[in-house]
Amino acid sequence: MRQLILGAALAALLPFAAQAQDAAAGEKVFATCKACHAFGKNGVGPDLKGVIGRKAGTHEGYNYSAAMKNSGLTWDSATFMEYIKDPKAKVPGNKMIFAGVKDDKKIKDLEAYLETQK
Repeated sequence: MRQLILGAALAALLPFAAQAQDAAAGEKVFATCKACHAFGKNGVGPDLKGVIGRKAGTHEGYNYSAAMKNSGLTWDSATFMEYIKDPKAKVPGNKMIFAGVKDDKKIKDLEAYLETQK
């Protein structure tokens, strides 16, 4: 009986395990970001080292748009997900020229990768 209950519990958790963040997969997603972003230096886009948890538009040395500076956003999980899906919709007038990542799993993986870059 105990095995049956344990098996049912594991089966119920399986869909959640499939949604787990994967930093290695996120590094592959980040390949499209590399054209403008790096870790440890500004480029066309701002330095993304330590971006998760940072207030938007505040990394020293980068010339942000007024829209980003005044957005009032902090890059937490929910905000990052909304923004990276459609940057122009989340912060109208921002400088980022990118259509967005539409796949939730890829976004979560990308976030996991960014979390490794503190």
